[in-house]
Amino acid sequence: MDLSQGWKPVGVDREREACSHREPGEEFLFYRSVAAGLIDAVQDNCSRGAFENLKGAGKLSENPVTNLRYHFVVTAAMLTRFCMEGGMPMEEAFSLSDEYIRRMDCCNNMAEIVYIHDQMALDYVCRMRRLKKNIASSKQVAEAIDYIYVHIMDRITVNDLARAVCVSPTHLSRIFKQETGISVSEYIRQRKIDMSKNLLRFSSYDFADIAAMLSYSSQSHFIQHFRSQVGMTPKAYRDYNYMNNWNVNRVPLPAQAE
Repeated sequence: MDLSQGWKPVGVDREREACSHREPGEEFLFYRSVAAGLIDAVQDNCSRGAFENLKGAGKLSENPVTNLRYHFVVTAAMLTRFCMEGGMPMEEAFSLSDEYIRRMDCCNNMAEIVYIHDQMALDYVCRMRRLKKNIASSKQVAEAIDYIYVHIMDRITVNDLARAVCVSPTHLSRIFKQETGISVSEYIRQRKIDMSKNLLRFSSYDFADIAAMLSYSSQSHFIQHFRSQVGMTPKAYRDYNYMNNWNVNRVPLPAQAE
């Protein structure tokens, strides 16, 4: 059967559509926060009602409840892919998505759909947090990693971390490296770089804002640190990813650039 014989392109009002869709940055930052196990960021997103604010999200149905249902399914699909990319087993990720879509399908109004959405987001992010912490075998190191994820925007020292988990800095430094393979300071640096990558990819914050948000001493310190870790400047990284924001499984970055 030649399907092309009966195919016709759908007519689109390009002027209207161009004005009705917002940039995907905030949504992608939300997906990345879930995949990174950043519970506070996800809770903040849910408490602000970001999901139910569909201005600029596109209209998938004239019926408001049906429209929100479709956006729920899109969110579930995206969370599944991002969390799989972050290390969640495929079957677990898809099973969660299936279960929450079934629960949403039983909802009768928008408030119920929003509630199930928030429960789904928190379920995924909590599972990703546990997944990130599983690299540690001791209670103290697991608690230290949890503290780092929660306070990633703050300036964190080994002494601060040791006080938070009630051990000496020397003891924490020793067991942390034994269990993770890297020092506490290096782990913190890596997590801050991970967060800065998300902000560069999926937000419009300038480099000074990102440096301040992540508690770097200066913009130049942030740029120097980023380049030493990633092999390119923040500007080069943002420019490289600008055209790839819709591609979840991006190609690897070049080893050196700019």
